[in-house]
Amino acid sequence: MTTTPPSDDGVQARRSRMDGLARMGKRVGYTCLLAAMVAFAIGAAVGFTPTTVAMVVVALAVGSAVLLPAIIVGYGVRAAEREERGGGSFH
Repeated sequence: MTTTPPSDDGVQARRSRMDGLARMGKRVGYTCLLAAMVAFAIGAAVGFTPTTVAMVVVALAVGSAVLLPAIIVGYGVRAAEREERGGGSFH
């Protein structure tokens, strides 16, 4: 998805900033979920130690906590851009 470059308009600049934060949050969140899956696979293959279990739980918790707001903000940014282009809303 291409975004318009930020202009002098404060709304556009803030929307661009929020889009960047949402993208970074999604990247971090999905990476944490991937790390949890890898740690779980290693634990299933080798044996679940307390360290492995802690890694899975922490990675799942952090990934979920970061990913949820990032997805919501990302949808909001896309909806605002669609509304601005005259695409209407999906209410």
